[in-house]
Amino acid sequence: MQQLSLSEIFAKQHDAQLARPYNLGLILAAVALFSIGFIIITSASMPVADRLHDNPYHFAIRHGIYILLALVVAMFTISLPMRFWRVFNPYLLFIAAGMLLTVLIVGTPINGAKRWIVAGPITIQSAELAKLFFFLYLAGYLVRHYEQVQENIWGFVKPIFVLCVLSFMLLLQPDFGTVVVMFSTTLALLFLAGARLWQFFALIFGAVVMVVFLIVSSEYRKARITGFLNPWDDPFNSGYQLTQSLMAYGRGSWTGQGLGNSLQKLEFLPEAHTDFIMSILAEELGYIGVLVVMLLVFYIIITALRIGSLALNNERPFEAFIAYAIGVWFCLQTAINIGGGSGLLPTKGLTLPLVSYGGSSLIVMTIAVSILIRIDFEMRVDGIQAMPKGSRKKAQPKPKSKRKAQSESVSEVSEI
Repeated sequence: MQQLSLSEIFAKQHDAQLARPYNLGLILAAVALFSIGFIIITSASMPVADRLHDNPYHFAIRHGIYILLALVVAMFTISLPMRFWRVFNPYLLFIAAGMLLTVLIVGTPINGAKRWIVAGPITIQSAELAKLFFFLYLAGYLVRHYEQVQENIWGFVKPIFVLCVLSFMLLLQPDFGTVVVMFSTTLALLFLAGARLWQFFALIFGAVVMVVFLIVSSEYRKARITGFLNPWDDPFNSGYQLTQSLMAYGRGSWTGQGLGNSLQKLEFLPEAHTDFIMSILAEELGYIGVLVVMLLVFYIIITALRIGSLALNNERPFEAFIAYAIGVWFCLQTAINIGGGSGLLPTKGLTLPLVSYGGSSLIVMTIAVSILIRIDFEMRVDGIQAMPKGSRKKAQPKPKSKRKAQSESVSEVSEI
């Protein structure tokens, strides 16, 4: 029997790793965030669960069910070819609009906001699906109307108009945080598609004027801004959540008080297992625990951007725009969640991706990661690997005439 040298064994192992049809690092990062989230939610939710449901593990059990459902949905999503999303993304946009309209009509108000559709034990937050479906539509639109986006104002304005319609329904809930994420991600994708700079400056100026108007016209938004600027002026009213969150960060220091030893979770900090889950994590696991979670999310973001760059370099613009959108989406939502809890940004009701309690957010974010895995899988199956450093070239989506094969796959879709 022929014996192999160490160099040959290493080469075979290296080739086998390159031949792996899926991105193992992306999967492990998502599973790690699932695990950390489940542990911290179990710890953070025990006092409020015991008071409300006489069962300290009520929210932990529900979150465990959400994780299982998310994994089932992920397996189904990974099995869908990217051609499915290219063809059906306009119809998904109509579904998103329909869900946002439905929640305004039959939604159940919770804590002063009407964002949820409750059907027995099932609670659906339509805004989460709206984000995903809108980003899928936007990626398809940029592929179908690439020249229009670059050459005339109507190509730029059309997706902004769709965004404004969805944003109007979101603000009626109200859900200002989701509007910020969708608007910022839309700007990023339009910039990558090559829209003109003066259009961006005009849009940003208009957005700033609109944000100021929304803040001035709403008492609760003004209270949030006031509480954000100096929460200690009114620590028992407008600044209550932020001051309690800052106390949690302060008690955690570098190494934390130990798992299960948080004081703020004893119903001093409202929404400890949802919007402020990172504050409890900081108190129990310290800044080191916060850093670990941030590095895991950062890995997913960088991986999404790399997948997008690789897809763009290999004439897969739809896949590239989707990967870029998911990367920007994860980045913005993480920054807003952690920034709100640490006092760097005004507090907003956005979850920490793959960590916070909430079935809709968890499942939708898992679908987004599954789409990334599918994009990477299809490129690996086609023999596309990351290019060595120094050999990359700046790539742009080719005009529609040079992407005949891809345009054929969406020819049956009406232009929206």
